[in-house]
Amino acid sequence: MNTVTIVLLLLAVVAISIIIVVFSQMRERARIEKARRITALEDAYNRAYRIYDELPGQYLTRDLKLLLLHRMEEACQHLQQEQTELPVKEWLAKVNENKQKVIDGTDEQPKVIIDSPEKSNYVKELLQNLFKLVESLHKSGKINAATARANLRHVLFTIHKTHADLFVFQARDHVRQGQLRKAIHAYHLAATEMGKSQGNDMAARAVAGFKERIHELEQELASGEKPHSVEHQSQLDKQWDTFLHDDDWKKKADYDH
Repeated sequence: MNTVTIVLLLLAVVAISIIIVVFSQMRERARIEKARRITALEDAYNRAYRIYDELPGQYLTRDLKLLLLHRMEEACQHLQQEQTELPVKEWLAKVNENKQKVIDGTDEQPKVIIDSPEKSNYVKELLQNLFKLVESLHKSGKINAATARANLRHVLFTIHKTHADLFVFQARDHVRQGQLRKAIHAYHLAATEMGKSQGNDMAARAVAGFKERIHELEQELASGEKPHSVEHQSQLDKQWDTFLHDDDWKKKADYDH
């Protein structure tokens, strides 16, 4: 075997080795990239699912529910393309089932009484995550500016309402115990919290309701009369608990805008 042949063989071996190394690196990069895509999609699904599943029913509108479900559906569809071992079919079937319930108005998400700072902070964290999700969907062009603005406005309002809910719960408890001064203070805190949603008609309505309640309690405190009846207090409680879902008010607010 002459020198030229030996050199050519060596060059061939080197070339083949380089090709094998490059091919292996490309396969490894592709594997890592696929794993990253799957992880990102799984995280996207889990984040949306956590908000949808754990956020109390009184804080989610129909539009926000559908937005979250669409986000989960989109993540599942992309995961199917990646051919993962995750239970994507089961996830997607559940998403479609929940979506139909929301469309039909038959979905039932339990409401939660915000009766402790821990609950208030936990719900606030979920709402902040929802706020970030809506922002990211807008920035990526998946929802238009008008939809993003309406949903962000509502989420910001409900973040303030979460704290107000806690103060209202405390105020109700003080009223039941006849501690009117403490109740008045708690209602003042609730009004201050809702006042942070400047320019929001629903927040303004809530502040007005709190001021009216404070005035009633101040009159009771000054006159020395017994607090309003349980029935009256229950009526006030119901107004606060349901005004987020008051269709008549929403229609009026929409008309005003």
